[in-house]
Amino acid sequence: MGSQFQQRSTTATGVAVRYVVFAVLSTAANFFVQAIVLQMAPWSGLMPSILAGTVAGFALKYVLDKRWIFFDRYTSHRDEVSKVVLYGLFSVLTTLIFWGFEIAFWTIWKTELAKYTGGAIGLGIGYIAKYALDRKFVFKPREA
Repeated sequence: MGSQFQQRSTTATGVAVRYVVFAVLSTAANFFVQAIVLQMAPWSGLMPSILAGTVAGFALKYVLDKRWIFFDRYTSHRDEVSKVVLYGLFSVLTTLIFWGFEIAFWTIWKTELAKYTGGAIGLGIGYIAKYALDRKFVFKPREA
């Protein structure tokens, strides 16, 4: 029994590490694409770069989570579209959690440290909530 627990916790740790690494990679992809858009079309303004970066980061995170976190397989076009929509909806919801904490901490204490502390707390809560929502509603575990 002890070795089963150790194997499961190692697996859970591996998933947690990959999840954090994938979050960092998707953020880096987002910022990289933003920089490319601004470099290639500086006249376009900030919003197109933010939108392009968001799409790139979202797409990368979805593919990585699907394959390496939830080990989900393609079943049909309809199911995949449904998964992408739910994944996106939960991304927006958890982003609001992040922004809420960041703004609340800034509003209360009015310091950069408070803002980033609130942001870090919000990100942590958001990512934990996102994982739980994705596991339950997007990439449902297969029935045995």
